[in-house]
Amino acid sequence: MPGLLPIVLATTHLVLVADAVPQLNIEPSCRAASMAAVAANRNESVCMRDEETARGKLEQEWAQYTPPQRSHCVQLSTLGGSPSYVELLTCLELGKAASSLPSQNQANGGRIER
Repeated sequence: MPGLLPIVLATTHLVLVADAVPQLNIEPSCRAASMAAVAANRNESVCMRDEETARGKLEQEWAQYTPPQRSHCVQLSTLGGSPSYVELLTCLELGKAASSLPSQNQANGGRIER
């Protein structure tokens, strides 16, 4: 039985880490965004400010999202490129809004349309 204690403690720690807003390195994405910017006022510092604002909002609202929504969106926002808090927040907001939409059967009075 004493051998289980480290496993239980490690598992608890992993759950706590998964329940926090992830730490993302946003500098590469802001650097790339500023180089590709069409508007003159979209520089790296504006991007960094937007990312930090999104992170702050995520920290306030993180618990509102389900663990599957958080996991899915973290994977999407870090896949194949530089991660972004703005992308993570957008994904979570869209997922939350989509989950509150009525199902197709409810939307058309239970009729199946073809």
